[in-house]
Amino acid sequence: MPTTLTGSPALGPLLARGALLSPFKRPRPDADYPRAPLELPGVRIDLTRLAAYERVCGFPTGDDSLPVTYPHVLGFPLAMRLMSGRDFPLPLLGLVHTSIEITRHTALTATGEYELSVHVEGLAPHRRGTEAGVVTSVRSGERVVWESRSTYLARHRTDGPQAALPVKDVWQERKPLPEVAEWRLGADVGRRYGAASGDRNPIHLHSLTARLFGFPRAIAHGMWTVARCLAAHGAPEAVRVRAEFKAPVLLPGTVTYAADGGRFELRGGGVRVPSLDQSRERGRVHLAGEVYPLTS
Repeated sequence: MPTTLTGSPALGPLLARGALLSPFKRPRPDADYPRAPLELPGVRIDLTRLAAYERVCGFPTGDDSLPVTYPHVLGFPLAMRLMSGRDFPLPLLGLVHTSIEITRHTALTATGEYELSVHVEGLAPHRRGTEAGVVTSVRSGERVVWESRSTYLARHRTDGPQAALPVKDVWQERKPLPEVAEWRLGADVGRRYGAASGDRNPIHLHSLTARLFGFPRAIAHGMWTVARCLAAHGAPEAVRVRAEFKAPVLLPGTVTYAADGGRFELRGGGVRVPSLDQSRERGRVHLAGEVYPLTS
């Protein structure tokens, strides 16, 4: 049976709870996981927060249609409540968002009212650990108008035959995409996106807090990189988007947006900190994705 919430959970306490419980988690692909969905009815859009999101991601402001990635922001607190709970077997600390697939069946208006539903689809073995699938759906009335599936990876030692398999990266096998634009990213991108989305994970906010988790500088939110690319690429009303997060984007930095047809990439364009080796980031694929219209 689903659990119905009366309001969107606050992300800060969930992040703290998940961090405290993480050392006690023992991830494995055959572990049990929470089965009941979380539901939140009567969701209305905060237009001020939406405008801030549109500005930081590069979407036009003042449009009554929600950006294709914005429902992820609405559903993320529910996903965090599931993933920070005692019954979720993967540790929240170190959990890596590896991919997302979004299906928008029709345009969503900023003035509409929606019902959110989030559930853990299951666990699967990965050559580097265990991966969880988390599904979010948005309803308008009785109709599902938007849905997504995210995968999150918990890295741990694997001893089975899966661990010895080589990685087959279909994105790398494809011809590199032509460069379209170069974007210079300020050190405050993570803080601005965090304020608009509510996701104030310390790895995105400041170099000092990012270093506590093993990063040399703050990194951009993965969902910001997807949103920024889609703001430049555009998407039809009924659309499916697939994206894989390949490597973190360090802040401040310079990235190259590349696209051709329905495909897009975000690649390293060198960094803005002269003391660092710029060749390490130049040309590195941070994000690879594709957009294709839904057919009736």
